[in-house]
Amino acid sequence: MSANIVKKFLSGNEAISVGAYNAGCSVGTGYPGTPSTEILENFCKYDDVYSEWSVNEKVALEVGLGASLAGARTLVTMKHVGVNVAADPLFTAAYTGIKGGLVIVSADDPNLHSSQNEQDNRNYAKAAKIPALEPSDSQEAYDFTKLAFEISEKFDTPVFLRTTTRIAHSKGTAEYVDSREVLKHREFERNPKKYVMVPAFARERHFVVEDRIKLLAEYAETLDINKVEISNSKIGFITSGISYNYVKESYPDASFLKLGMIYPLPKKKISDFINKMDKVYIVEELDPFFETEIRSYGFTNVEGKRLFPITGEFSPDLIKSAITGEKVENYNIGVKVPPRLPALCPGCPHRTIFGMLRKYSPIITGDIGCYTLGVMPPFDSLDTCVDMGASITVAHGIDIVDNKRKIVSVIGDSTFAHSGITGLINAAYNKRNILVIVLDNGTTAMTGMQPNPFTGETIKREETFSLDYGKLAEAVGIDSDNFATVDAYKPVEVEAALSKLTKTKKLSLLVIKGPCVILKGKKKK
Repeated sequence: MSANIVKKFLSGNEAISVGAYNAGCSVGTGYPGTPSTEILENFCKYDDVYSEWSVNEKVALEVGLGASLAGARTLVTMKHVGVNVAADPLFTAAYTGIKGGLVIVSADDPNLHSSQNEQDNRNYAKAAKIPALEPSDSQEAYDFTKLAFEISEKFDTPVFLRTTTRIAHSKGTAEYVDSREVLKHREFERNPKKYVMVPAFARERHFVVEDRIKLLAEYAETLDINKVEISNSKIGFITSGISYNYVKESYPDASFLKLGMIYPLPKKKISDFINKMDKVYIVEELDPFFETEIRSYGFTNVEGKRLFPITGEFSPDLIKSAITGEKVENYNIGVKVPPRLPALCPGCPHRTIFGMLRKYSPIITGDIGCYTLGVMPPFDSLDTCVDMGASITVAHGIDIVDNKRKIVSVIGDSTFAHSGITGLINAAYNKRNILVIVLDNGTTAMTGMQPNPFTGETIKREETFSLDYGKLAEAVGIDSDNFATVDAYKPVEVEAALSKLTKTKKLSLLVIKGPCVILKGKKKK
């Protein structure tokens, strides 16, 4: 084995990070979100790259696009719901194209391990008309990341790299040449007709997008990551990602068409494969993304979502049971594990406020973060939770219709920076009477203790400014009588502020500060 070839045991996220670095990627942006977080956490360890936790996913993609247009290969990471936030620049980036390769990681979360919904972001690739790749293991996570940068520059397009929780967090062997690609220096070149998307220019770019997707479909036919494995002609599977591993385990002697490029699809390769098989099963988690297109080709010997569920994760047992109609349990350990409901940690600073809120009988709108667990017993203290920042805007909407009860919004510091500040401005501008409570635990705790604009640290733990709640309140017109900052670990302070601010008839802001108990332990170590 050559000295510069290494074999490492890596998670999918770690492999993507190494793949990006070795591909010559020099800029990484994103917003922490399970299961994508560890990609940037590993990428930022390299000294010769720039990385940042952006304030949200839209900002991350826009920063990434700017870096790409200036010539840098750029990686942008987020979880599946983060793409919803980034959708605005995503669709237009397909029109502008890129300069340095631009790879966008969408980490999907089938079975909602840490998410508010289940969605299949392969649909975004099709809607935005950009190519998408999906790895099945850590080796492919590394290889596909490098390939994604090459495709991006070859076709002048952003490229989606779609993973799922099991690929992101499972570990496997990855073998690669441990050297960083040296790229030719590139600079921004003025080109308004390509980069300034006013209607007249965008109309012309739309034709470019349509022509490009046709070329990409032709290219998909030649890509060896769309692999055909013929064992027999009785039963064949069309699949991708982690589902390939599940099917391979259940039916090792079957034939396979494993799709590495999941959009656009190689129609001829798919058709040739199906024509060789007596029966073909399309196995894909969540939406019938492959199946819908493949059925449009006119084949009658294919099966998909009629057998396989459209929700949740698959497993080898589930696939076999779906096909045979019999219950299969290869992995019954014979021990009944008692359920463990998620709960706020003992000593968590958020427990103070949730222990007090209900006695004021407000409507309590919640947000995305650890504190969403305030809905669980014994607190039972949340009435809504929709998406990042929605605690404030949903409270605003309820207040328009129901002004008889106090409406209280509960949001964390990182989420407030992500998309709560605009909601606060909107509530102030439209003269709403709601109480916004920011639970500031000094970190982005739910995704693993990342810094944010309120912590005074960057992704590399370098000192930076910390956003001032008092000045922000003043800037949106909240006076000192309607603003307070209290210590979460001093319940008398919290109670006094809560008693006062639930009686006000104006927009008010209460910041409750108390370091996360896990973060305190880490800092001591």
